Amino acid sequence: MTEFDETDRALVHALQIDGRAPFRRVAEVLGVSDQTVARRYARLRSTRALRVVGVSDPTVVGDDQWHVRLRCAPDASVEIAEALARRPDTAWIGLISGGTEIACSLRGRGDDADEMLLHRLPRTPRILEVSAHEVLHVFYGGAREPFTKQGALTDDQAAALREHLPAPAPPPRLDDVDRRLLDLLRVDGRAPVEDMARTCGTSASTVRRRLHDLRAGGLLYLDVDVTPEVIELPLRTMLWLTVAPAHLEAAGRALAAHPEVPFAAAIAGRANIYASVASADAAGLYRYLTTRVADLPGVTSVETAPVIRTVKAARTQYPVR
Repeated sequence: MTEFDETDRALVHALQIDGRAPFRRVAEVLGVSDQTVARRYARLRSTRALRVVGVSDPTVVGDDQWHVRLRCAPDASVEIAEALARRPDTAWIGLISGGTEIACSLRGRGDDADEMLLHRLPRTPRILEVSAHEVLHVFYGGAREPFTKQGALTDDQAAALREHLPAPAPPPRLDDVDRRLLDLLRVDGRAPVEDMARTCGTSASTVRRRLHDLRAGGLLYLDVDVTPEVIELPLRTMLWLTVAPAHLEAAGRALAAHPEVPFAAAIAGRANIYASVASADAAGLYRYLTTRVADLPGVTSVETAPVIRTVKAARTQYPVR
Protein backbone atom coordinates (compact mmCIF):
# COMPACT_ATOMS: atom_id res chain seq x y z
CA MET A 1 0.00 0.00 0.00
CA THR A 2 1.25 3.48 -0.87
CA GLU A 3 1.38 5.96 2.01
CA PHE A 4 -0.07 9.43 1.45
CA ASP A 5 0.66 12.50 3.55
CA GLU A 6 -0.79 16.00 3.77
CA THR A 7 1.47 17.30 0.99
CA ASP A 8 0.12 14.61 -1.35
CA ARG A 9 -3.46 15.47 -0.42
CA ALA A 10 -2.83 19.18 -0.85
CA LEU A 11 -1.35 18.51 -4.32
CA VAL A 12 -4.41 16.45 -5.29
CA HIS A 13 -6.71 19.25 -4.10
CA ALA A 14 -4.70 21.83 -6.03
CA LEU A 15 -4.90 19.84 -9.27
CA GLN A 16 -8.63 19.34 -8.80
CA ILE A 17 -8.95 23.12 -8.81
CA ASP A 18 -6.63 23.64 -11.79
CA GLY A 19 -5.37 20.49 -13.46
CA ARG A 20 -2.81 22.38 -15.56
CA ALA A 21 -1.54 24.73 -12.84
CA PRO A 22 2.26 25.05 -13.18
CA PHE A 23 4.19 23.23 -10.48
CA ARG A 24 5.77 26.58 -9.57
CA ARG A 25 2.35 28.06 -8.75
CA VAL A 26 1.25 24.96 -6.83
CA ALA A 27 4.52 25.02 -4.87
CA GLU A 28 3.97 28.66 -3.90
CA VAL A 29 0.45 27.89 -2.65
CA LEU A 30 1.59 24.80 -0.73
CA GLY A 31 4.70 26.44 0.69
CA VAL A 32 7.09 23.81 -0.68
CA SER A 33 9.67 23.68 -3.48
CA ASP A 34 8.94 23.17 -7.18
CA GLN A 35 11.00 19.97 -7.05
CA THR A 36 8.90 18.59 -4.21
CA VAL A 37 5.67 19.14 -6.15
CA ALA A 38 7.12 17.60 -9.33
CA ARG A 39 8.47 14.61 -7.42
CA ARG A 40 5.19 14.01 -5.56
CA TYR A 41 3.18 14.29 -8.78
CA ALA A 42 5.45 11.81 -10.57
CA ARG A 43 5.12 9.31 -7.72
CA LEU A 44 1.33 9.60 -7.51
CA ARG A 45 0.98 9.27 -11.28
CA SER A 46 3.35 6.28 -11.54
CA THR A 47 1.33 4.39 -8.90
CA ARG A 48 -1.97 5.34 -10.59
CA ALA A 49 -3.07 7.15 -7.46
CA LEU A 50 -3.62 10.27 -9.54
CA ARG A 51 -4.05 11.13 -13.20
CA VAL A 52 -5.12 14.35 -14.91
CA VAL A 53 -7.16 13.84 -18.08
CA GLY A 54 -8.84 16.26 -20.46
CA VAL A 55 -12.59 15.78 -20.88
CA SER A 56 -15.25 17.66 -22.83
CA ASP A 57 -18.35 18.80 -20.99
CA PRO A 58 -21.13 16.55 -22.43
CA THR A 59 -23.72 19.31 -22.17
CA VAL A 60 -21.55 21.55 -24.39
CA VAL A 61 -20.66 18.97 -27.07
CA GLY A 62 -24.16 17.46 -27.19
CA ASP A 63 -23.42 14.00 -25.79
CA ASP A 64 -26.07 12.05 -23.90
CA GLN A 65 -25.04 10.60 -20.54
CA TRP A 66 -26.26 7.22 -19.35
CA HIS A 67 -26.02 5.37 -16.07
CA VAL A 68 -26.06 1.65 -16.89
CA ARG A 69 -26.42 -1.38 -14.60
CA LEU A 70 -25.58 -4.84 -15.89
CA ARG A 71 -26.38 -8.06 -14.02
CA CYS A 72 -23.97 -10.78 -15.12
CA ALA A 73 -23.20 -14.41 -14.53
CA PRO A 74 -20.90 -14.44 -11.44
CA ASP A 75 -17.83 -15.69 -13.31
CA ALA A 76 -18.26 -13.24 -16.21
CA SER A 77 -18.52 -9.81 -14.59
CA VAL A 78 -14.79 -9.05 -14.44
CA GLU A 79 -14.21 -9.99 -18.08
CA ILE A 80 -17.21 -7.94 -19.24
CA ALA A 81 -16.23 -4.94 -17.09
CA GLU A 82 -12.68 -4.95 -18.43
CA ALA A 83 -13.97 -5.17 -22.01
CA LEU A 84 -16.22 -2.16 -21.36
CA ALA A 85 -13.28 -0.30 -19.83
CA ARG A 86 -11.42 -0.50 -23.13
CA ARG A 87 -14.19 1.42 -24.88
CA PRO A 88 -13.64 5.20 -25.26
CA ASP A 89 -17.32 5.96 -24.55
CA THR A 90 -17.22 4.59 -20.97
CA ALA A 91 -16.12 6.92 -18.18
CA TRP A 92 -16.53 5.04 -14.88
CA ILE A 93 -16.99 1.33 -14.23
CA GLY A 94 -17.31 -0.49 -10.92
CA LEU A 95 -18.20 -3.97 -9.69
CA ILE A 96 -21.03 -3.98 -7.15
CA SER A 97 -23.49 -6.45 -5.58
CA GLY A 98 -20.78 -8.89 -4.58
CA GLY A 99 -19.30 -8.81 -8.06
CA THR A 100 -22.41 -10.00 -9.89
CA GLU A 101 -23.36 -6.54 -11.16
CA ILE A 102 -21.55 -3.80 -13.10
CA ALA A 103 -22.30 -0.08 -12.73
CA CYS A 104 -21.13 1.97 -15.71
CA SER A 105 -21.20 5.57 -16.94
CA LEU A 106 -21.55 5.85 -20.70
CA ARG A 107 -21.47 8.82 -23.06
CA GLY A 108 -22.68 8.92 -26.62
CA ARG A 109 -25.07 10.54 -29.02
CA GLY A 110 -27.91 9.38 -31.21
CA ASP A 111 -27.37 6.14 -33.08
CA ASP A 112 -24.06 5.34 -31.33
CA ALA A 113 -25.72 5.20 -27.91
CA ASP A 114 -28.71 3.29 -29.31
CA GLU A 115 -26.42 0.68 -30.88
CA MET A 116 -24.63 0.12 -27.57
CA LEU A 117 -27.68 0.09 -25.31
CA LEU A 118 -30.23 -1.62 -27.57
CA HIS A 119 -28.11 -4.10 -29.48
CA ARG A 120 -24.60 -4.82 -28.21
CA LEU A 121 -25.14 -5.07 -24.45
CA PRO A 122 -28.41 -7.08 -24.53
CA ARG A 123 -26.85 -9.54 -26.98
CA THR A 124 -23.62 -10.01 -25.04
CA PRO A 125 -23.41 -13.59 -23.72
CA ARG A 126 -23.61 -13.93 -19.92
CA ILE A 127 -25.17 -10.49 -19.40
CA LEU A 128 -28.44 -11.46 -17.75
CA GLU A 129 -30.09 -8.05 -17.43
CA VAL A 130 -29.48 -4.53 -18.72
CA SER A 131 -30.89 -1.43 -17.02
CA ALA A 132 -30.07 1.91 -18.69
CA HIS A 133 -31.00 5.27 -17.18
CA GLU A 134 -30.44 8.53 -19.01
CA VAL A 135 -28.89 11.31 -16.94
CA LEU A 136 -31.39 14.17 -17.01
CA HIS A 137 -29.62 16.72 -14.84
CA VAL A 138 -26.30 16.72 -12.95
CA PHE A 139 -26.52 18.27 -9.49
CA TYR A 140 -22.82 17.82 -8.74
CA GLY A 141 -19.93 16.27 -10.64
CA GLY A 142 -19.76 18.22 -13.87
CA ALA A 143 -17.05 20.47 -15.27
CA ARG A 144 -15.04 22.43 -12.69
CA GLU A 145 -16.39 20.35 -9.78
CA PRO A 146 -13.74 18.23 -8.01
CA PHE A 147 -14.15 14.69 -6.68
CA THR A 148 -13.73 15.79 -3.10
CA LYS A 149 -15.15 18.77 -1.25
CA GLN A 150 -12.93 17.97 1.74
CA GLY A 151 -9.57 19.03 0.34
CA ALA A 152 -6.43 19.81 2.30
CA LEU A 153 -6.14 23.43 1.11
CA THR A 154 -7.44 26.42 3.02
CA ASP A 155 -10.00 28.73 1.41
CA ASP A 156 -7.26 31.29 0.73
CA GLN A 157 -5.03 28.69 -0.94
CA ALA A 158 -7.90 27.47 -3.12
CA ALA A 159 -8.76 31.05 -4.09
CA ALA A 160 -5.14 31.70 -5.11
CA LEU A 161 -5.38 28.85 -7.62
CA ARG A 162 -8.89 29.67 -8.88
CA GLU A 163 -7.95 33.24 -9.79
CA HIS A 164 -5.87 31.89 -12.70
CA LEU A 165 -8.70 29.82 -14.23
CA PRO A 166 -10.09 31.04 -17.58
CA ALA A 167 -13.27 33.05 -17.24
CA PRO A 168 -16.33 31.34 -18.82
CA ALA A 169 -16.89 32.31 -22.46
CA PRO A 170 -18.86 31.03 -25.48
CA PRO A 171 -17.38 27.79 -26.88
CA PRO A 172 -15.12 28.28 -29.91
CA ARG A 173 -15.74 26.60 -33.25
CA LEU A 174 -13.47 23.55 -33.39
CA ASP A 175 -10.90 23.05 -36.13
CA ASP A 176 -8.41 20.23 -36.73
CA VAL A 177 -5.84 21.66 -34.30
CA ASP A 178 -8.43 21.86 -31.52
CA ARG A 179 -9.56 18.28 -32.13
CA ARG A 180 -5.98 17.04 -32.07
CA LEU A 181 -5.33 18.90 -28.81
CA LEU A 182 -8.41 17.35 -27.23
CA ASP A 183 -7.23 13.89 -28.31
CA LEU A 184 -3.81 14.47 -26.75
CA LEU A 185 -5.26 15.82 -23.52
CA ARG A 186 -7.57 12.83 -23.13
CA VAL A 187 -4.39 10.79 -22.72
CA ASP A 188 -2.53 13.25 -20.49
CA GLY A 189 -4.23 16.41 -19.27
CA ARG A 190 -0.85 17.87 -18.28
CA ALA A 191 0.87 17.16 -21.60
CA PRO A 192 3.59 19.83 -22.13
CA VAL A 193 2.63 22.67 -24.45
CA GLU A 194 5.81 22.28 -26.50
CA ASP A 195 5.15 18.57 -27.11
CA MET A 196 1.57 19.26 -28.23
CA ALA A 197 2.75 22.07 -30.50
CA ARG A 198 5.20 19.73 -32.27
CA THR A 199 2.53 17.03 -32.64
CA CYS A 200 -0.02 19.49 -34.03
CA GLY A 201 2.50 21.26 -36.28
CA THR A 202 1.88 24.68 -34.76
CA SER A 203 3.48 27.09 -32.29
CA ALA A 204 3.49 26.92 -28.50
CA SER A 205 1.75 30.30 -28.31
CA THR A 206 -1.07 28.98 -30.51
CA VAL A 207 -1.47 25.94 -28.29
CA ARG A 208 -1.63 28.11 -25.16
CA ARG A 209 -4.28 30.32 -26.75
CA ARG A 210 -6.33 27.34 -27.93
CA LEU A 211 -6.16 25.69 -24.49
CA HIS A 212 -7.40 28.89 -22.86
CA ASP A 213 -10.32 29.18 -25.31
CA LEU A 214 -11.26 25.50 -25.04
CA ARG A 215 -11.30 25.64 -21.24
CA ALA A 216 -13.19 28.95 -21.14
CA GLY A 217 -15.84 27.58 -23.52
CA GLY A 218 -16.37 24.31 -21.62
CA LEU A 219 -15.10 22.16 -24.49
CA LEU A 220 -12.23 21.12 -22.25
CA TYR A 221 -12.10 20.59 -18.52
CA LEU A 222 -9.48 18.73 -16.55
CA ASP A 223 -10.71 15.77 -14.58
CA VAL A 224 -8.47 14.42 -11.82
CA ASP A 225 -8.81 10.68 -11.53
CA VAL A 226 -7.76 10.01 -7.93
CA THR A 227 -7.87 6.86 -5.85
CA PRO A 228 -10.11 7.39 -2.79
CA GLU A 229 -7.31 6.20 -0.49
CA VAL A 230 -5.45 9.47 -1.13
CA ILE A 231 -8.18 11.45 0.58
CA GLU A 232 -8.79 8.80 3.27
CA LEU A 233 -12.24 7.92 1.95
CA PRO A 234 -11.63 4.43 0.50
CA LEU A 235 -15.23 3.13 0.62
CA ARG A 236 -17.19 4.05 -2.52
CA THR A 237 -20.93 3.34 -2.49
CA MET A 238 -23.58 3.69 -5.18
CA LEU A 239 -26.84 5.23 -4.01
CA TRP A 240 -30.21 5.16 -5.80
CA LEU A 241 -33.03 7.26 -4.38
CA THR A 242 -36.70 7.37 -5.28
CA VAL A 243 -37.93 10.88 -4.55
CA ALA A 244 -41.36 12.44 -4.94
CA PRO A 245 -41.23 14.71 -8.03
CA ALA A 246 -42.16 17.79 -6.03
CA HIS A 247 -39.01 17.32 -3.93
CA LEU A 248 -36.62 16.15 -6.66
CA GLU A 249 -34.82 19.48 -7.11
CA ALA A 250 -34.52 20.15 -3.38
CA ALA A 251 -33.21 16.65 -2.64
CA GLY A 252 -30.69 16.87 -5.49
CA ARG A 253 -29.39 20.24 -4.37
CA ALA A 254 -29.06 19.00 -0.80
CA LEU A 255 -27.07 15.96 -1.99
CA ALA A 256 -24.82 18.22 -4.05
CA ALA A 257 -23.89 20.11 -0.89
CA HIS A 258 -22.96 16.98 1.08
CA PRO A 259 -19.16 16.65 1.49
CA GLU A 260 -19.47 12.86 1.06
CA VAL A 261 -20.98 13.11 -2.46
CA PRO A 262 -18.63 13.43 -5.49
CA PHE A 263 -21.46 12.88 -8.00
CA ALA A 264 -25.23 13.28 -7.93
CA ALA A 265 -27.72 13.41 -10.81
CA ALA A 266 -31.38 13.09 -11.66
CA ILE A 267 -31.94 10.04 -13.87
CA ALA A 268 -34.80 8.45 -15.77
CA GLY A 269 -36.18 5.23 -14.35
CA ARG A 270 -37.73 3.74 -11.26
CA ALA A 271 -35.16 5.48 -9.02
CA ASN A 272 -34.87 9.11 -10.04
CA ILE A 273 -31.64 10.17 -8.30
CA TYR A 274 -28.28 8.42 -8.58
CA ALA A 275 -25.36 9.43 -6.36
CA SER A 276 -21.87 8.26 -5.49
CA VAL A 277 -20.83 8.41 -1.84
CA ALA A 278 -17.27 8.40 -0.46
CA SER A 279 -16.81 7.19 3.12
CA ALA A 280 -13.94 6.29 5.40
CA ASP A 281 -15.51 2.95 6.36
CA ALA A 282 -18.82 1.10 6.83
CA ALA A 283 -19.53 2.94 10.07
CA GLY A 284 -19.11 6.26 8.26
CA LEU A 285 -21.52 5.14 5.54
CA TYR A 286 -24.07 4.10 8.18
CA ARG A 287 -23.84 7.52 9.84
CA TYR A 288 -24.30 9.21 6.47
CA LEU A 289 -27.39 7.15 5.60
CA THR A 290 -29.03 7.61 9.00
CA THR A 291 -28.40 11.35 9.23
CA ARG A 292 -27.90 13.24 5.96
CA VAL A 293 -29.86 10.88 3.70
CA ALA A 294 -32.59 10.48 6.32
CA ASP A 295 -33.04 14.27 6.33
CA LEU A 296 -33.54 14.59 2.56
CA PRO A 297 -37.03 15.76 1.57
CA GLY A 298 -39.44 13.49 -0.29
CA VAL A 299 -37.37 10.27 -0.25
CA THR A 300 -39.56 7.16 -0.44
CA SER A 301 -36.88 4.47 -0.95
CA VAL A 302 -33.10 4.07 -0.88
CA GLU A 303 -30.91 1.40 -2.48
CA THR A 304 -27.19 1.13 -1.69
CA ALA A 305 -24.40 -0.93 -3.24
CA PRO A 306 -20.76 -0.70 -2.09
CA VAL A 307 -18.20 -0.82 -4.90
CA ILE A 308 -15.98 -3.85 -4.43
CA ARG A 309 -13.63 -2.90 -7.26
CA THR A 310 -13.20 0.16 -9.45
CA VAL A 311 -12.35 -1.05 -12.95
CA LYS A 312 -12.18 2.35 -14.66
CA ALA A 313 -12.36 5.97 -13.59
CA ALA A 314 -12.15 8.86 -16.06
CA ARG A 315 -9.87 7.19 -18.64
CA THR A 316 -7.72 5.12 -16.28
CA GLN A 317 -8.13 1.35 -16.16
CA TYR A 318 -7.23 -0.29 -12.86
CA PRO A 319 -5.85 -3.83 -12.56
CA VAL A 320 -6.95 -6.21 -9.83
CA ARG A 321 -5.31 -5.19 -6.53
